[in-house]
Amino acid sequence: MAKTNPGNFFEDYSIGQVIQHAVPRTVSGGERALYHALYPARHALYSSDEFARASGLPAAPIDDLAAFHVVFGKTVPDISLNAVANLGYAEGRFHLPVYPGDTLRSESEVIGLKQNSNGKTGVVYVRTRGLNQRDELVLDYVRWVMVRKANVDAPAPETVLPDLAKTVTPEDLIIPEGLDFTKYDFTLAGEPHRWGDYEIGEIIDHIDGVTVEEAEHMMATRLWQNTAKVHFDATVRPDGTRLIYGGHVISLARTLSFNGLANAQMIAAINSGAHANPCLSGDTVRAWSEVLDKAETAAPGVGALRLRLVATKGAAPGDLRGEDGKYLPGVLLDLDYWVLIPV
Repeated sequence: MAKTNPGNFFEDYSIGQVIQHAVPRTVSGGERALYHALYPARHALYSSDEFARASGLPAAPIDDLAAFHVVFGKTVPDISLNAVANLGYAEGRFHLPVYPGDTLRSESEVIGLKQNSNGKTGVVYVRTRGLNQRDELVLDYVRWVMVRKANVDAPAPETVLPDLAKTVTPEDLIIPEGLDFTKYDFTLAGEPHRWGDYEIGEIIDHIDGVTVEEAEHMMATRLWQNTAKVHFDATVRPDGTRLIYGGHVISLARTLSFNGLANAQMIAAINSGAHANPCLSGDTVRAWSEVLDKAETAAPGVGALRLRLVATKGAAPGDLRGEDGKYLPGVLLDLDYWVLIPV
């Protein structure tokens, strides 16, 4: 009896299949320190317990995207070990902050399948839920990933494409209990810009760039226990390169957005996202944001901004697609998300 796990291939999935992912993980201040070293993240709410307490929280949570990476990483051995590429996200919501000492686990349900025309790969849609040690929902999201077939002669499944919302509505945003920005310290946060200072349609060039290093990507991907072969094994891809984990690009872009959006403290939802082009070691990542919408919330002093965060390796701010409607070659990431910001 074989004891090793080759991972699931496209023909192994079925609609309605629920997968309980292995190896729960207890997070600590170590995750925060490494996250801030790798990217480096600077939002004050995640950097300072005192700043977080002044904002109504019991302590500084683990960065939203660090929690996302932990939950995502649990799913890789079952969902994307044999992936060609992770393609996109939708309907993501952050339900509860994650604090040092919390233990996270993941479960996923297959909600869509579509074999590609080449018959060698297919796209798998899953809804993943991250749960803490009290079985409370911490975050959930939909993602779709292109997965290889082990047997190209395996029959194609019936195509099922999930009906996904284009955006999480402001009414469905979940504000952490106690969050209060009425005594917000803009000096300590690093910028004076409030919710009212941003206008719909405004584009913010975050100016700075970070060149992706192979070693940092390897450390980050191992930190999240992401075992996808395309990130580690240079023999998997025909060109002999290792893909940079898409989540690494998301975190880099979010960190770069601090310059201009330092007060966009918490991520409330991910409306949609696409990894438009591969990122490889040596690429220099830059970012720009567009304000897509604004909403009030019931929490004192807290507003919500809907942002488009675009990571690039050469495309100018505002440039996204060519005349053919396809992403420009210099676009790496197109992420539509909600953030919480003081009014």
